[in-house]
Amino acid sequence: MTTGAPTPTHPARPRRSRLRTFLPLGIAAWLVLEIWLLTVVADAAGGFTVFLLLVAGLLLGAVVIKRAGRRAFQNLNETLQRGGTPAPSGGGNGLMMLGGLLLMLPGLVSDVVGLLLLIPPVQKALGRYTERTLEKRLRKAGPGTLGDAFQQARIHRPDGKVVQGEVIRDEPGDTPEGPRPPLTH
Repeated sequence: MTTGAPTPTHPARPRRSRLRTFLPLGIAAWLVLEIWLLTVVADAAGGFTVFLLLVAGLLLGAVVIKRAGRRAFQNLNETLQRGGTPAPSGGGNGLMMLGGLLLMLPGLVSDVVGLLLLIPPVQKALGRYTERTLEKRLRKAGPGTLGDAFQQARIHRPDGKVVQGEVIRDEPGDTPEGPRPPLTH
């Protein structure tokens, strides 16, 4: 029996999240479904009809994105002119832009989902669900996570407003005049 250098032990690898495991598979399945649907429609209605559907989706998506962007900029302008701080939620403009982007992507499934996102009740319900989910995950965030960084970056003012910021500590040797005298009471 020989004794040698101990075998290094490697720490256990963290488990891969479900999202990282299944997202590539979901995207691949979505692409295959889009291509298959386009070929089925092309067989039934003709290639020119599919081309017109794709161009119509592209144009409609561009119009929706332009309108949502213009509305978001107008809301921001009005808020800043009143002297208020901009609201964190875009009032559905983000979901409208996502709907426009999905309309611009070639494919029929993405067009249907994009059109669904343009319906105001769907926007409101999805916006509320997303906000609740995000708040829940930020509260659950542990140290060292992105959510924890957002929680630490908040500074609460006495009037209840939340101001984004960070703490920068100057060391005594960092000032141009030299070290600062100690603070006395």
